[in-house]
Amino acid sequence: MRTNNTDPLLRAQSSLTDRDLRLADWLYDHGVLTTDQIAAALFPSLDFAQRRLLRLTALGVVARFRPQRWDGGSHPYHYLLDQLGTEIVAAQRNDSPPRKDQARRRRHHLTNRANLAHLLGTNQVFTDLAAYARTHPGTELRRWWPASRFYDGAGFYQRGDNPAMMISRLPRPDGHGMWATEGRVVPFYLEYDTGSEPIDTLVDKVSRYSTIASMAMRSWPVLFWLPSLRREHNFQERLANAKITSGVLLATTSADYVTARGLSPAEEVWWLHRSDGRRRTLAAVPYIDDALDGRQEE
Repeated sequence: MRTNNTDPLLRAQSSLTDRDLRLADWLYDHGVLTTDQIAAALFPSLDFAQRRLLRLTALGVVARFRPQRWDGGSHPYHYLLDQLGTEIVAAQRNDSPPRKDQARRRRHHLTNRANLAHLLGTNQVFTDLAAYARTHPGTELRRWWPASRFYDGAGFYQRGDNPAMMISRLPRPDGHGMWATEGRVVPFYLEYDTGSEPIDTLVDKVSRYSTIASMAMRSWPVLFWLPSLRREHNFQERLANAKITSGVLLATTSADYVTARGLSPAEEVWWLHRSDGRRRTLAAVPYIDDALDGRQEE
């Protein structure tokens, strides 16, 4: 009979904390996180996080790699699930058992993907929210879904919606979350922009969200995270001229605005489209959804 001492899966499971399992869930859904992202979102200190990550690596739950910088040196360690970690999460979710080489294949994909910076940037917004919630009682990142949940219309469809949504030309958000503050839950879609696409491409994405607004029983805000204030202003101006935002609740912010002020995505960084430009907290961004709070006024 095999025991916890001989079965790597059972031995690892017996060593995992709730925090370890939450990290494994995140990596299963979102691919890769850096040491700094993990430490800020889940641990009281960087040293504590590093020690625990080394232990999880030794157990075979996670693996790590360190990309090289084009100008010399290297980035922080990037963590992803190893095969054992993939098997643990799949078993807990009652998913089909992973292939024996699944972790290796995914590691190859993630370490060689051209848009790794985009994935990490998207994940940064959500881990920043989780980090804020860790140190601010009464707040919580209640949901964090990856882009893969929206590869078809089924990701958006809810009971009561127009079934035609399932075959319509819909957007593919980079992520979806629900942010809770003192009992108020704000659902949102995130569009993370690196500045590599034309503004017109971003405007086209907004038009696709208009399709959801016309077919759904709700209107959740779309948050655009842009790299600079200049691009944010240009985008807001282009949207105003395009006049395609009917039914879409939309807010923007920029990385340089957030960084210069040392703020979190949870704080007053969001500029609601067609407003006076006053920045709002994420909890104050309006939405319409009777299944949650009912209509939230601006």
